[in-house]
This record gives sequence, structure tokens and C-alpha cells, in this order.
Amino acid sequence: MKIIVCVKQVPDTSGKVSVKPDGTLDRASMDTITNPDDLNAVEAALSLKDRLGAEVIVISMGPPPAEGMLRELMARGADRAVLVSAREFGGSDTYATSQILAAAIKKIGLEKEDIILCGRQAIDGDTAQVGPQIAEKLGLPQVSYAADIEKEGDTLTVRRMLEDGYMMIRVKTPCLITCIKELNEPRYMNVKGIFDCYAKPFEIFDYEMLKDDPLIDLGTIGLKGSPTNIFRSFTPMGKSGGRMLSGDEKSMCSELAALLSARNLI
Repeated sequence: MKIIVCVKQVPDTSGKVSVKPDGTLDRASMDTITNPDDLNAVEAALSLKDRLGAEVIVISMGPPPAEGMLRELMARGADRAVLVSAREFGGSDTYATSQILAAAIKKIGLEKEDIILCGRQAIDGDTAQVGPQIAEKLGLPQVSYAADIEKEGDTLTVRRMLEDGYMMIRVKTPCLITCIKELNEPRYMNVKGIFDCYAKPFEIFDYEMLKDDPLIDLGTIGLKGSPTNIFRSFTPMGKSGGRMLSGDEKSMCSELAALLSARNLI
């Protein structure tokens, strides 16, 4: 059994956020981290591996420096890593990214009991689109917002979180599951894992390796092939300090209404 986990290196939004003139993030000038929801997906894969036995493969699309993130995930326990990286893939939106990752997953190969795990969404886009789009392009069943995953044979039982409760879903493998933070607490690296990660298989899938797949079309990948049009991108303004209102109820309500009106909130 293989468990393929899609992960993304994202800007650390707690620090400086920089935007290029074309509206895309200037990732080279920003600190990066592993997308938090993706760490929950990795932990879910490692937990299934501990209980049932499996090969855990982490895959990411990004620039060459993303290798460091993938090595870290192998230090946590993943068995193998694949970096999908090429100039032709740069600037891809969610549609194009899902095309490329789906082609890469087909290159790795899917068998009857295999599972694909993704984080619910990435903090640099918050779209939650890539995972479900990969499932659609691979023709796989999918379950999103997983808060618990159990496997028996070729069937998964997933607790899917809703706004006001949850639902239990049974799905046949191969399938794709998106994971939320309530699913688990990601483990840390250990010293042995850090040493071992450099001996584990690491592959790079470039354009030449994937170009023969029907999903890889220069008209539908990369910045030029992405249907998303960015209307405006900007660096978020820092939050200002709070303000205390004083006086009687009527005067405070009037002052609050004036403040909200000045900011076009009422």
C-alpha cells in the first residue's frame, strides 16, 4: 500500500509578505514553512503506516529550494519524496497545479489500496481547491474535511466534519482525502530521522518527465495557462491598537456608529 501526501511550501505569513508587480507572491524574498494542514496529512499517513504498514511518499510542486522541506518530512518518517519542478510549471493557479500534480501521481502509480492525502487548504491561497481537483482529474472518489480516518481492507471510514456536527463516510480505495488540523497532532523530527532522510530516495519530476501525459498541455499549465485572473494583491496592513470608548450609552453608541461609518462598515 502506498500513501501519497501532497504538500506545499508556503510563505510564513507571520512575517513579511511581498507581492510582485504581476500580482503573484514574491516567494524568493519571504521566509517559508510547510503548509500547516499538510503536516496533519503527513501525520495521518505516518499513523496509518505505523498501524498497517505502508510506503509514505510526499510530493510537492515548487522551486528547487523546496527540497529542504521534503527532506524534513522524510526526517519525520516519510519513505520517499518527489519534487515536481520546472520553469513551465511556474505561476500555476489551482487548476493548473492540480493538472500537474495529477500527472505526477499517475507517474508514481496508483494501485487498489493506495490513498492520496492532502491538507484542507494552503494558507497562501485558502481556496481548498487543489485536492478535490486532483481527485476529479484522476477519476477518484474524495472526502474532504477529514477529522478521523480508519482503514479496513480496501475501505476507509472517514469522519467528515461539518459546521454543526459530522458525518461518517465509507469510501473505497484508491481515493483522495483532505485533512484538517483536528485530525491529529503532527510529530516532530528526531535525530535518527534527520540523519536517515539524506539516504532516502528523492526524485525530481520535470517537464520532460511529464510532458507525454495528456494533462500536461502548455496551454493549461503555468502562468499563461492558468484561468485565474488576479484582480488585486496587496500586503495586509498591520492591526492597530484597540480604542476604549467612554461616556454614557447614547454618546458611546453614536461615537461607535461614526467610527464604523467612516470605515464603510455600516
